[in-house]
Amino acid sequence: MHLPCRGRLKLLLASVTTVFLLTWLYLLAGNLETDRSLLLPPCLGETSEPALLESRLRQVEEENRQIRLQLGQSRASAAAQPPLPDGNYGNQQWGASADTGPEDVESTAEERGNHSDCPRSPTVEKCELIHVACVCAGHNASRDVVTLVKSILFHRRNPLHFHFITDTVANQILSTLFQSWMVPSVQVSFYDADELKSEVSWIPNKHYSGIYGLLKLTLTRALPPDLTKVIVLDTDITFATDIAELWAIFRKFTEKQVIGLVENQSDWYLGNLWKNHKPWPALGRGFNTGVILLYLERLRLIGWEQMWRLTAERELMSMLSTSLADQDIFNAFIKQNPVLVHQLPCFWNVQLSDHTRSEQCYTEVSDLKVIHWNSPKKLRVKNKHVEFFRNLYLTFLEYDGNLLRRELFGCPSQASPEGLGLQEALEELDEDDQCYDFRRERITVHRVHLYFLQYEDTPLLEDTPPGDDNDITLVAQLSMDRLQMLEAICKHWEGPISLALYLSDAEAQQFLRYAQASEVLKGRTNVGYHIVYKEGQFYPVNLLRNVALRNANTPYVFLADVDFLPMYGLYDYLRKAVVQLDMAHTRKALVVPAFETLRYRLSFPKSKAELLSMLDMGTLYTFRYHVWTKGHAPTDYAKWRTATTPYRVEWEADFEPYVVVRRDCPEYDQRFVGFGWNKVAHIMELDAQEYELMVLPNAFIIHMPHAPSFDISKFRSSPAYRSCLTTLKDDFHQDMSRKYGSAALKYLTAQRNI
Repeated sequence: MHLPCRGRLKLLLASVTTVFLLTWLYLLAGNLETDRSLLLPPCLGETSEPALLESRLRQVEEENRQIRLQLGQSRASAAAQPPLPDGNYGNQQWGASADTGPEDVESTAEERGNHSDCPRSPTVEKCELIHVACVCAGHNASRDVVTLVKSILFHRRNPLHFHFITDTVANQILSTLFQSWMVPSVQVSFYDADELKSEVSWIPNKHYSGIYGLLKLTLTRALPPDLTKVIVLDTDITFATDIAELWAIFRKFTEKQVIGLVENQSDWYLGNLWKNHKPWPALGRGFNTGVILLYLERLRLIGWEQMWRLTAERELMSMLSTSLADQDIFNAFIKQNPVLVHQLPCFWNVQLSDHTRSEQCYTEVSDLKVIHWNSPKKLRVKNKHVEFFRNLYLTFLEYDGNLLRRELFGCPSQASPEGLGLQEALEELDEDDQCYDFRRERITVHRVHLYFLQYEDTPLLEDTPPGDDNDITLVAQLSMDRLQMLEAICKHWEGPISLALYLSDAEAQQFLRYAQASEVLKGRTNVGYHIVYKEGQFYPVNLLRNVALRNANTPYVFLADVDFLPMYGLYDYLRKAVVQLDMAHTRKALVVPAFETLRYRLSFPKSKAELLSMLDMGTLYTFRYHVWTKGHAPTDYAKWRTATTPYRVEWEADFEPYVVVRRDCPEYDQRFVGFGWNKVAHIMELDAQEYELMVLPNAFIIHMPHAPSFDISKFRSSPAYRSCLTTLKDDFHQDMSRKYGSAALKYLTAQRNI
């Protein structure tokens, strides 16, 4: 009965062999003539062949494709369809439906083996918009999702639209990050997780992700109703290929399939991990929800919201709670409706934890497309290829995100309003201006990651209630070479701190490791660390100060520098001074006198009397008395020695004290970068706005010695640098005159009299 079919199969196989043999001989002849190797796979060979050879190769490839198609059809007609292999459930030959074309047959064959010598190009339109959704809550998840985004941006060739379901913290962090990142052809939308919690809050859940681990169930409701499909990702995912390849799999869904998932690579759902282990129901090993293809349009049509709710209610009667959050409910739903799932090849979600069998999923690490670090231990998981995975992850973790601000060639430009404004500002600059680099720096948009570490606005002092109307945040900025100052400052200042750190992506990870290893820093959750990523030639000191100032959460701020240590008890002293001087209803700037030591080891004075003694002995000095007297001379240190009450001082040229002001004070002028006049200009504007300068009689800070910064070295060695600083000063004076009128003339006069 089957003999005629077998005869045809043998004939077809002989034909395939003959064609491949002829092709090989043909290519070998070309190789002997041109002395070049054409025996490489097509994806590795040269493309500059003569037109005749290219035409012949295309013809041979087409013949081979047709023969493979015929061979597949002959096999299908020669025997009955075998049962679906374990894990294929709703798929027909990995999703090839009755109307699957020749290209899809080839693709499914590649997927079945999880490997192809030459990966096929994504079958998506050139500029088709790809939608990606993530649930992201809190500081740590916000930091993790950046690595995911980097890996996607690195490989992508299509416009992207990220949909983030966030809490308030993640919304603030990620909205600022993407706004300042300004990646072309990337849209970002945010959805309030608080508005969705009621949809899942009734489900008891033991997973460490808490209620946020259930929010993927609500995406048909959360995302726009006109959004037809979306790729849903956990935050601990790293891509090793173009996400368009994953997006293209939607086209392989049968008409009934609505969800695409990879099989779970652990034994969890088999129920044999320990005695009395009873997981939720699942098909076989179940599915992992770290990577999901959701056909939203079809899900809405079948009543997804009602279906998953009924599934959860039924199973909770016996299971009582979920252990793996949304994953349990997805699997219970699929167990009842297997025809709705499209199983993805396992290389789209290689799950790394101590309890997975991910190594059985692939034959070579080069096959992998998505790495899923689904373990709280992350990089410490056991896997024979973990070093490769770790290096891939670290590559994107430390990759310079500024390099991802590249345009997509051949697609319509989708620049953000901020990007268009920046481009217009750049076009207005004169490139022949000798101070062009300084002027360009002023309008440079730096990528900013707010609250890089966990932050909680919780007072450390018992008598400081949350939301204290008199509370004060210490505001400062630093780079990697001042990192060692942080522990000392935290020991001297109990109150909240807002710090802007100027770091590269790699340095940010070094800082993270430093902070996580420091017992002092780990014990302080009221320190906000805001990363401003490096870009440009100059240190953007006033931009950094403004980032730290904008993100202070108290009514008052102490504008300091990170290389100054406050006296012990200064935080509590300043809070009382704020009340005594009625700063809530007056414009005052409280001056904290600054001193310095040249000793790296200093027995820090515990009182004003002890400081005066050290001043007389020559252990301490008034700050910069020997190199920049004008900077602090108006503080009137002679008067301060005997003062017992605050006293007012007048503004003088080049005065740059460290002050306590209301948080709504003027920001620093960002034209001043590197070294010179950055604080001077700010104090000048405080004076122009009629702030009273009041010196506090029992407060002090001490500057600790350190090596000179790179920018001060440039200032001292470069006449062009100093010349441009003078030009920027003149520009600032002109702007002050336009802003404050004749009242600002005194500043120009004072400057000319120096």
